[in-house]
Amino acid sequence: MASDLWSFTLDFYARPGVEQACLTLQAKGGNVCALLCGVWLDQRNIPFNPQRAEEIRQLATPWHDQVVGPLRAVRTQWKAAAATDEELSALRERVKGLELDAERELLVRLQRLIQDWPEHAAEHSGVWLGALAGEAAEKAPDALQVLQRVGVDLI
Repeated sequence: MASDLWSFTLDFYARPGVEQACLTLQAKGGNVCALLCGVWLDQRNIPFNPQRAEEIRQLATPWHDQVVGPLRAVRTQWKAAAATDEELSALRERVKGLELDAERELLVRLQRLIQDWPEHAAEHSGVWLGALAGEAAEKAPDALQVLQRVGVDLI
């Protein structure tokens, strides 16, 4: 298992079913970076703490809403037009790169926040993932189950 959140995220996201589950949860209002952080916390056996979950939300939500989300919105808005406009397509790819950079920065900030939280020898429970999924878990329970299943498979 990767020791840092970014490397873990890249590995986990590449597993079968994870990308589609993340996109489904994102479409239902889930913050994918927070969700992946939740899987990572569960993998590391960090005991769940509601106050710490709120700290994650307080860090992740503004960054997502003010940085990642607007970049994603521009990239998405340009999708159809970029199919027939080479220059816009190139610009869209640059925006996509910025969006990925912004997600990576959020994951780095989340790791910095949680780096000193104690680990315990505990059974993987998926509680962090469920707590950080919020309403998206209720709107897309099948997608959340994919992330939980793949997370358990990593153990």
